[in-house]
Amino acid sequence: MCSITVNSLVIETSDGWAVVERGIKLDKDSTLLISYCGGRHFAKFRDRSLITDDGEALEGDVLDEVEVIGVVTHMIINLRRDDCPVI
Repeated sequence: MCSITVNSLVIETSDGWAVVERGIKLDKDSTLLISYCGGRHFAKFRDRSLITDDGEALEGDVLDEVEVIGVVTHMIINLRRDDCPVI
């Protein structure tokens, strides 16, 4: 369903899982999984900068410290969470 290949990573997130492809080309609206400051973060690729999921813009010399792990292709949301009851 999510086209999991040998180049895919499936990582657990706070809401479920993310499928990350390590070998595909990014485009202007790609969501990336990056390694920065000792942690993994999701970021949007915009022009010559990365915008993290908390709104921080990474640009210029800071990008030298960023490792791009891959492009997020799917987000799988866990609908069976106990903290999200249906009313």
